[in-house]
Amino acid sequence: MTSTETGFLGRLSWDALPIAGLLQDPSANEIVANAAAGVVIVGVIAVVGLLSWFRLWTPLWRDWLTSVDHKKIGIMYVVFAIVMLARGVLEGVVMRAQQAAGPGDGFLEAEHFAELFSTHGTIMIFFVAVPFVFGIANYVVPLMIGARDVAFPRLNQISLGLTVSAGMMLMVSLVVGRFSTGGWTAYPPYTGAAFNPGVGPDYWIWAIVVSGIGTTLTGINFAVTIYKMRAPGMTFMRLPMYCWTIICSSILIVFAMPPLGVAALMLAADRYLDFHFFTNDLGGNMMNYANLFWLFGHPEVYLLVLPAYGIYSEVFATFSAKRLYGYNSLVIATMSIAVLSFTVWLHHFFTMGQSALINAVFGIATMLIAIPTGVKVYDWMATLWRGRIRFSVPMLYGLAFLMLFVIGGLSGVILANPTIDYQVHNTLFLVAHFHNVLLPGVLFGLLAAYNYWFPKAFGFRLNEFWGRATVALWTIGFLLTFMPLYFVGLMGMPRRSFSYDDPSFHPFMIVAIVGALVITCALFSVLIQLWVSVRDREKTRVPVGDPWDGRTLEWSIPSPPPPYNFAIIPQVKDRDDFAAAKERGIAYPTPDAYEDIELPRNTGIGFILCVFSGVWMFALVWWIWWLAALMTVLMILAVIIWTFDDSTEFTIAAEEVRRDHEAWLSLVHSEKAVDRDYETSPENRGLARPDLVAVT
Repeated sequence: MTSTETGFLGRLSWDALPIAGLLQDPSANEIVANAAAGVVIVGVIAVVGLLSWFRLWTPLWRDWLTSVDHKKIGIMYVVFAIVMLARGVLEGVVMRAQQAAGPGDGFLEAEHFAELFSTHGTIMIFFVAVPFVFGIANYVVPLMIGARDVAFPRLNQISLGLTVSAGMMLMVSLVVGRFSTGGWTAYPPYTGAAFNPGVGPDYWIWAIVVSGIGTTLTGINFAVTIYKMRAPGMTFMRLPMYCWTIICSSILIVFAMPPLGVAALMLAADRYLDFHFFTNDLGGNMMNYANLFWLFGHPEVYLLVLPAYGIYSEVFATFSAKRLYGYNSLVIATMSIAVLSFTVWLHHFFTMGQSALINAVFGIATMLIAIPTGVKVYDWMATLWRGRIRFSVPMLYGLAFLMLFVIGGLSGVILANPTIDYQVHNTLFLVAHFHNVLLPGVLFGLLAAYNYWFPKAFGFRLNEFWGRATVALWTIGFLLTFMPLYFVGLMGMPRRSFSYDDPSFHPFMIVAIVGALVITCALFSVLIQLWVSVRDREKTRVPVGDPWDGRTLEWSIPSPPPPYNFAIIPQVKDRDDFAAAKERGIAYPTPDAYEDIELPRNTGIGFILCVFSGVWMFALVWWIWWLAALMTVLMILAVIIWTFDDSTEFTIAAEEVRRDHEAWLSLVHSEKAVDRDYETSPENRGLARPDLVAVT
């Protein structure tokens, strides 16, 4: 179909709405599709209604949507990631339910099942893991390095806007049209115009292009922030381990995201302009796409896992009351993983017919990357050894990670052998492996960070009981859902199968759906924990700011922090500088003098580009060319006009800084320091007594 055949509004028509399919064929498949679309529509109406009812539009715009404060941007990233996590988890449950229906067709059509695994993978990688990682980093990194903000605050807001607008395209695809059936990797020919002329691949293309731009800008921002904005005295070898992992991830983003953007745009050229980059005719080569995608795709795994490694490093050190063991070796291991991650992408092609020599080289490279990962595991265990371990919620996530991630890592080493990989590559064994890496390795780390730094962000601790219940549900749900997939994979069950004939697979699929339901309970448990914590927040206030006996600079300031973070930029003299200062009894000094502090003003450019880019993507998906052209012009004009705004800073007077800081110091000196045995009690007001017994 050409654009001239589609009328004034491009490809939009009545048939593009899910309700049309339900009216024509009221089957279980259409009911599931319409239920999903209905949830999106009802959710939007509910949010708009609540904001209007409680008259929150003005504070939402003033305090959040136009803010360039790294802390608020980090919180918005995390909220967006949790919303997308809910959709991703529920789609996974529907897929497991389809397979648990047993041999036969189940209740979903094959095309709908293909859409589900395409959106599930795309959402969980690009719109849950990535924004969650950089939401945590946005909040924490400037505080850890003693900075007042990131290097480019307005660019930070634009990155958030582009990521959110791209994510919204996946939500729109539930309501208008259908998503791609080509998987989260979008391999041609399954996403080519000849095989799939619908709008699904176009939703994927533009969401990936726009979110990729936002993510690349974020990587540049954090690299510059850590390179240039560290507090005086914070040399690289005094950086918190988490900051090392973020700078490595930022480097990976800068080098790995462009190949993905190029591949997506070349695929768009094939579909929109009749190019032949990835076709079988006229000089095209589909393997070019696969190489470009995995040049991004395998560094992407470590882009996500490395920040989680950093989180676990902070958690293990804090909750065992010890200095992190093997700091230098952890730094070297982190950098080694970052470099080696670019050398292993061809192990995704072990089944595609390369020479034995090429397979052997990339198999060895894949095995080598396990060495620095093993170094990290041993360093973490050595950190725990003879520490005064507190089994708080972040530590429980860390311990679950240590046990489960090693299994996923070992299955990865097995898959590094080309002969074994050839047998199980297209089976559920591989699905079990990468979920075994991504759930304990990434999601558990992010949830640990959420519980660990939540008191810093909001001034009160999360409910401990519901936190522990959530850890248990995630862990049990993971084991029940994905461990059976190793077995059915070895038995030969293909991945991406919406149905199967072999009845021996069925019992394993029953166990998997039970696990998926437990994971659903874990998701709801996260929300219940938040609700209970907000309800009981007066009992868990930690205004002093150090509820965990923290070791790094973010714990040396109030909770929540002031807009400027630090009244006086700290002078760093040691690794774990705050812990060292507490040991010497000089953790809360009174400054000799205060200075005026300049901060960036709010701006609406990020929100404007979010809206305009969202409409632009929708117009391109549906071939509404006049609207796409209009949005292009408006985005360019918005940026040009924004550059003429010279009122970009405002000043907080030194007297105001002094008044607020001295009021906080007065609170510090009036509070009673709490031993770690009372960490979860109402007596914990954020002034921890240093745990000197186990400090090494």
